[in-house]
Amino acid sequence: MVIGAHLSASKGYTHMLEEALSIGANTFQFFTRNPRGGKAKDMDEEDIKTFLEKAKQVQFGTILAHAPYTLNCCSAKPETRQFALETFADDLKRMEYTPNMLYNFHPGSHVGQGEETGIKLICETLNSVLFEDMTTTVLLETMAGKGSEMGKTFEELRSILDGVELKDKMGVCLDTCHVNDGGYDIVNHLDDVLEEFDRIVGIERLQALHLNDSKNPLSAHKDRHEKIGEGYIGTQAFERIVNNKYLKNLPMFLETPNDLDGYAKEIALLRGLQK
Repeated sequence: MVIGAHLSASKGYTHMLEEALSIGANTFQFFTRNPRGGKAKDMDEEDIKTFLEKAKQVQFGTILAHAPYTLNCCSAKPETRQFALETFADDLKRMEYTPNMLYNFHPGSHVGQGEETGIKLICETLNSVLFEDMTTTVLLETMAGKGSEMGKTFEELRSILDGVELKDKMGVCLDTCHVNDGGYDIVNHLDDVLEEFDRIVGIERLQALHLNDSKNPLSAHKDRHEKIGEGYIGTQAFERIVNNKYLKNLPMFLETPNDLDGYAKEIALLRGLQK
């Protein structure tokens, strides 16, 4: 099982690797910059070199970089879309310091423009920032559907993927809290949900999981994460998730409301559920 948690990038890649190992993880997720936006820190090439060497030694899993929440490719405001494009492009260039990793982003909110316009604008950004020789796989995250949020249905994800020119650079990250809140019953009908995903998007597009319980029931469209086993999804459902033939070999990332000790307990719990 390749599993990790969301860690702070403030002290660098090597520190995140060491923190991950200390909690029983073999991967991690991090924000590329302040989650509310802003300029990213300069890359520390010595730190990255050390990280890559240590990661190879311990057979560390694929890491996932998360775009800031303020990145909204389909905003109604041109200046917000320009910020998204510039941030996206900068992040993807920086990702090449750690080749063959994952970059996850929230598709955005169309803010009253409609889903068709939202999809068009997201595709325009992706077609501007993706490049032929990049090694990073960019992931669309499944969303809960609050407000005018895009990516709340598998059909929307498929429409975005269809509009991207460099399709081999794209994938999907399935967030368990988000799909539950979005109306997909992974508690009682996990296999059916995954069959639907395969039919609409293609199961080969699924590249990573965000493992989060939910403070809200099915179809709440609210997106409030809970600790594993303490929400409406529950431990038994996570046992089925970590053992599912389509999911068990994907990198898994916790975004639960926890500190390091809490993440360590959840990782141990999830490892114990795997058969």
